Amino acid sequence: MSTPDKPLDFLWFIPTSGDGSYLGSDDLSRPADPGYFREIAQAADRLGYSGVLIPTGVACEESFILAANLAAYTEKLKFLVAIRPGVASPAYYARLASTLDRVSHGRLLLNIVVGGSAQELAGDGIFLPHDERYDHAGEFFQVFNSLIETGKGNLDGKYIKAVDAKLGLPPVQEPRPPIYFGGSSDAGIEFSAGITDKYLTWGEPPAQVAEKIAKVRAAAAKKGREVTFGIRLHFIVRETDEEAWADADRLISKLSDETIASAQEVFSKASDSVGQARMQALHNGRRDRLEVSPNLWAGIGLVRSGAGTALVGSPKTVAARLREYQALGIDTVIASGYPHLEEAYRLSELLFPEIGLGGPRNQIRSSFGAKQVFGGGGHGGNVKLVSGS
Repeated sequence: MSTPDKPLDFLWFIPTSGDGSYLGSDDLSRPADPGYFREIAQAADRLGYSGVLIPTGVACEESFILAANLAAYTEKLKFLVAIRPGVASPAYYARLASTLDRVSHGRLLLNIVVGGSAQELAGDGIFLPHDERYDHAGEFFQVFNSLIETGKGNLDGKYIKAVDAKLGLPPVQEPRPPIYFGGSSDAGIEFSAGITDKYLTWGEPPAQVAEKIAKVRAAAAKKGREVTFGIRLHFIVRETDEEAWADADRLISKLSDETIASAQEVFSKASDSVGQARMQALHNGRRDRLEVSPNLWAGIGLVRSGAGTALVGSPKTVAARLREYQALGIDTVIASGYPHLEEAYRLSELLFPEIGLGGPRNQIRSSFGAKQVFGGGGHGGNVKLVSGS
């Protein structure tokens, strides 16, 4: 079990469907742009994040290709990249994963996404009902893991048939890159217990997270396995609690009631995801009940599917809330904030010192024998020099 004395593993997020300063508005929005993604990845690499989540879906860039591109511009950053069983064969995904792990020198993390939108799944040629998608994924990973770990795979299953499948070049990481997965249904938890290394939950109140962790632990124990745990959260951290809550309100200030109602209807009708239903149940589309647990704010979920909650507050406040999750067994945080470039810096500067993370790597001196305090530049500027050790 993770303890508050051990630093959390913090990953950031690449917003491959676009970014902005307001939810549900084109004001100050940023389109999906490879150059912008590179800026975020390089910032995360410098600022002390261990990796980035690259999302998947019809509105997103292809995650394996983007990760391969970003790996060339970063040094230590890991890439949590989606495998979608059914979109391609286990053998093809094994080649993708092994190659990406090799070209990134062992920086690949694998994120299983079984899918929750019937419309999107149908577009990908997947027509299995909810629980059967997990049965299919179980067979998929029997072949995938065998290929990645031994170079060979065979299966005569209900969904997957592989005859003398082979992988010529192994990944750097042994026996394979770590596997992450998030799913709140009973079928998802049972699947996770037998396959995954790290179980991910969206940011629910601590009591709900504790209940979910207990279920996963029990299911894994029955299979003779242990699973570690991570949480997916947005963050709005400012110097004071008051500033943080003001910026939370600002983030949704351009949302109309009609936009919220439309988004909630789409989420309800288009998805059979239990996790999505749990996110919606935290607020039921209402603006007046968004603090669903102390400092846990569900405003983002009004119009964003998937991860819909943020920790809001000062560095000390948010650090205290994180320690509550850590005490439950959470050892990894996949974080994000709007807009993602600026918030990567803000979180590193404000929150990381409170939770024992080192912050920026490879810092260079800005002057001889003194600290340079921001405020100007050049000879004759208004830079204040403070003697320091």
